[in-house]
Amino acid sequence: GGGTVLVITVLDQTKTIDGVTTRIVEERETSRGELKEVSQNYFACDRTTGDVYYFGEDVDIYKAGKIVEHEGAWRSGVDGAHFGLMMPAKPAVGQKFYQELAPGKAMDRIEIVSVDASLTTPAGAFANCVRVKETSPLERGSAEKWFAPSVGLVKDDETALVSVDPSQ
Repeated sequence: GGGTVLVITVLDQTKTIDGVTTRIVEERETSRGELKEVSQNYFACDRTTGDVYYFGEDVDIYKAGKIVEHEGAWRSGVDGAHFGLMMPAKPAVGQKFYQELAPGKAMDRIEIVSVDASLTTPAGAFANCVRVKETSPLERGSAEKWFAPSVGLVKDDETALVSVDPSQ
């Protein structure tokens, strides 16, 4: 909506963060065709438990086609930051955890409020979604997010998934 487009792509690239090989997930945001932000997010899945951990992000904020800042960037193991739990393999209502643990930069907390939510977006209907409430001691208010099995994030407050390309 409003001319803003966010494209999330799981890249065929890895990066070692805090001694762990992570997968890079790129987010590219444009507004009315102008590039606003590119971030590379670092995730790793525990092969034993299936839990997914978040190891940080590199962020480039653009203005008039040029990088002007890196607000929100952090990496586990740097300046007191530590990886957080992005999503447990077996989420349960009432679970609470930090997704981001970068003091003064990123401190997102999650509470799982549903594990069987249904949601329809322009991309289609999704069942058995995990719905979470996100807060941060660094910001006021909260956000709601929905994650669909085998897809990932399908809704973030008012931003909803419009298409999925599983071949990418």
